Amino acid sequence: MPEIEQSRVAGLEQVHFQAVRPKKMAIFNTSSTELKHLFIAWVAISFAFAFVLAWIELDRKPTSPEIFGPFIADLFIISLITVGISFIFHEMGHKFVAQQYGAWAEFRMSFGMLLLAIYMAWQIGILFAAPGAVQIFGPHMTNKQYGKIAAAGPVMNLFLAFAFMPLLTDTGFLYDIGRLGVMINLLLAGFNMLPISVLDGRKVLAWSPFVYIGLLMTIIVIGMFFAAILL
Repeated sequence: MPEIEQSRVAGLEQVHFQAVRPKKMAIFNTSSTELKHLFIAWVAISFAFAFVLAWIELDRKPTSPEIFGPFIADLFIISLITVGISFIFHEMGHKFVAQQYGAWAEFRMSFGMLLLAIYMAWQIGILFAAPGAVQIFGPHMTNKQYGKIAAAGPVMNLFLAFAFMPLLTDTGFLYDIGRLGVMINLLLAGFNMLPISVLDGRKVLAWSPFVYIGLLMTIIVIGMFFAAILL
């Protein structure tokens, strides 16, 4: 979810005008700092989700031999492909749209929250993840632009859910990837559309109640379709 700041100190404003053209940026700009933060968050979130999957399969906390063995390694690979990619693409959806409006936008992780996510997933099997956010600075942006930036994350998750769906016709490992990929993306899209706090839904609703209702209903209908496939 994006963290949108409408006013900043002069130093950040200088960075913005140095990096941004008057109307639109290049199709996609990044930095070595952002890439490092994305990579660490991707690995950490995937590792935490691997613990959650281990709890589901074992019905208990994984032991030290299991953590450093092939069992967790296999779950980690599945998590990298599903929850890790879903998280990255969600954040990049915000970033891409923000840059098209000429805003400075880069992801920054929260190292402490990543450690907390891993610890809670290991100890109690619950993924509580607030790994970071796309930091956005655009001094002259409208509520409509902010709403579109916020909507881009859940929309990206919907596209990914459809991308994972063909794997449901397969079996074994690919089926597991497809099932988790669809489920994770629909959950991410639905959760972020809640109209509360810093979540995307609040910004989308402030921009357009009609877009908010339409997007939320789309997520619900696709979720029901997915549930029907599995039953």
